[in-house]
Amino acid sequence: MSLQPIPAIDLKDGGCVRLYQGRFDRVSEYAQDPVALASRYLALGVEWLHVVDLDGARAGAGGNREIIGRMAALAPGRVQVGGGIRGRDDVAAVLALQVGRVVVGSTAAEQPAEVRGWFEAFGPERIVLAFDVQLDEAGTPWLRTRGWTEDAGLSLWDAIESYAGLGPLNVLCTDVARDGAMAGPNLELYAECMRRFPALQLQASGGVRDIRDVEALRATGASGAIIGKALLDGRISDEEIRTFLPNA
Repeated sequence: MSLQPIPAIDLKDGGCVRLYQGRFDRVSEYAQDPVALASRYLALGVEWLHVVDLDGARAGAGGNREIIGRMAALAPGRVQVGGGIRGRDDVAAVLALQVGRVVVGSTAAEQPAEVRGWFEAFGPERIVLAFDVQLDEAGTPWLRTRGWTEDAGLSLWDAIESYAGLGPLNVLCTDVARDGAMAGPNLELYAECMRRFPALQLQASGGVRDIRDVEALRATGASGAIIGKALLDGRISDEEIRTFLPNA
């Protein structure tokens, strides 16, 4: 089973940052220029970059689109972008930057009928559904929205099912308890997700600490692993990333 490592770059005020469990009061800033960082990751040969406009996620109509456009121009069609995608016009505007896919979070959970229309308008290959989940005591994953501050009242399984029949689905799933915490990914969650939806193109997000976690995610059947802090902090080397690439 193949798995793509997908480096993540989070943008805030034009710089590269990481949040701890999505909290804007727990920000780690990095000195790297985001465009230069994107260039370095792409030079490794990765197929996709994952870029999050945190200002857009917080306030809508992201203020980092000029930078995103420069990043996308490095490799047209190979950057996926999330943050502040709340309407059809947002999807069109971001795709116009030569972005390959848009990542839709809260709106995908709260307005599935609207987002299903985006699949029809732009094509399923251009949309990634981002579902952030928190597990209850029974292990059921429930969706969190609005920067993880609200309970959507919907399980992950029902959310995925609501998009059935639209063609191949790209789903990015984050266990919010693991994000930025360097606690290891929730392997059981992703394995169960693939058991229920074997045709899913699943991007596993949250908790990756080192290359062993990426190897473990490959065994779940996930098609991609979002890697942020572990790459920024040098816990995963460029050489280790290359071992997962098609020409390795």
